Amino acid sequence: MIGITSYLEQAQTGVWDVRASFLPQVYLDAVTEVGGIALVLPPQPVTPNIARAIVARLDGLILSGGADVDPARYREVPHERTGAPRTDRDAFEAALLDAAIEAELPLLGICRGAQVVNVELGGSLIQHLPDLVGDDRYQAGQGVFNEIDVEVDEGSRIAQVLGDERSARAHLYHHQAIDRVAPGVTVTSRTADGIIQSIELDALPFGVAVQWHPEENREDRRLFQGLVDAATTYRLGKEHS
Repeated sequence: MIGITSYLEQAQTGVWDVRASFLPQVYLDAVTEVGGIALVLPPQPVTPNIARAIVARLDGLILSGGADVDPARYREVPHERTGAPRTDRDAFEAALLDAAIEAELPLLGICRGAQVVNVELGGSLIQHLPDLVGDDRYQAGQGVFNEIDVEVDEGSRIAQVLGDERSARAHLYHHQAIDRVAPGVTVTSRTADGIIQSIELDALPFGVAVQWHPEENREDRRLFQGLVDAATTYRLGKEHS
């Protein structure tokens, strides 16, 4: 059972124009194609105990991509290009992350998800990458993903998942990135210009987060397979404990 966090967005279907839980199907496909069962988790009011109850019913968790993390969570003022805060989602995912770490639940962070991990563990973000790198190479706009090859560090958990070649075709669509790295987080890859592209949570047996969008690469499901394999081991451990 793999929980995937989602958005609350205004959505139209038929005669209805309402706020609804929304998650691109590519996330669901990426999980189900490798043998997982996908459960969509919409932002909602949550306490630590509620978060623990959600996590207790999961075998793995994906923190999905989406809107910018509120800069107030890492004690900075918003950049003029930082999106309006989604405080409901920030609070929900922070609580789930805390509960997941406590339970040692297998976790995969994707784009925003990697940023949530870093922020909630005490790190910060670069709020607008073009200010640093001088162009829009990381977010071309109009829903167009920039594709590059990323090689991860030898000996890392993500390297074990990716296999001998230790590389992945990364679909990039982010205007923010990890800046100050949080305690308990290990950087496992950077692009040539120094931008962090993957991290790991030292506290988790399987805690991998990437700045790219692996769900967009239908030819490469290794990260999702790695999560589902870890989730299977986790479930078996619970059943025999």
